[in-house]
Amino acid sequence: MTREQRYKAVITYFQQQMPEAGTELEFGSVFQLLVAVILSAQCTDKRINLVTPALFERFPDARTMAQADTDEVYEYIKSVSYPNAKARHLTAMARTLVERHGGEVPEDMNLLLDLPGVGRKTANVIQAVAFDKPTLAVDTHVYRVSHRLGLVGRRDNTPFKVEQVLTRNIPEELIPLAHHWLLLHGRYVCTSQKPKCQKCDLADICPRLLEGSKLE
Repeated sequence: MTREQRYKAVITYFQQQMPEAGTELEFGSVFQLLVAVILSAQCTDKRINLVTPALFERFPDARTMAQADTDEVYEYIKSVSYPNAKARHLTAMARTLVERHGGEVPEDMNLLLDLPGVGRKTANVIQAVAFDKPTLAVDTHVYRVSHRLGLVGRRDNTPFKVEQVLTRNIPEELIPLAHHWLLLHGRYVCTSQKPKCQKCDLADICPRLLEGSKLE
């Protein structure tokens, strides 16, 4: 199977199975999405969704969070991973939004990357989910599934390289969806240590590149 054929088969499968895939994070505005994505680094969406209702009730927008001190934000997010650093990032991010962007989250990639706590993965999520731009965030799930399915090669050994290969081979209008396809497949089927290969509908075309997956 050529790479072109593999991409076509994988895309067709996900279009049929997940035509409306999206983030599992819960939010009510672009600002709240940005907060949730920052919090979700090395933490589960389930945990973030338990934390954010109270956080968003107290700080619904950038202006209210910009007025908070780090210790107060920390109290709302102390059950997530790295709460001290994330509390600092959130308050600094909110102040930057107020000071430079009138409290609104910018669409531009470079402006997003200038915000405290925002890296390329986070910026790509915001652009794709909030602004429907053809960007593809590569997290651990996307990275793992892309390699296992043979969508990328061994030399594509950084998230940025994987992002470049995927976006070159996926139709532009499907790129915002593709992140969720691969992420959700990795979260629930092609899991890290015990992938559910026997339940995977892609098993017939999967090269099963499972090296380093710690299978038992």
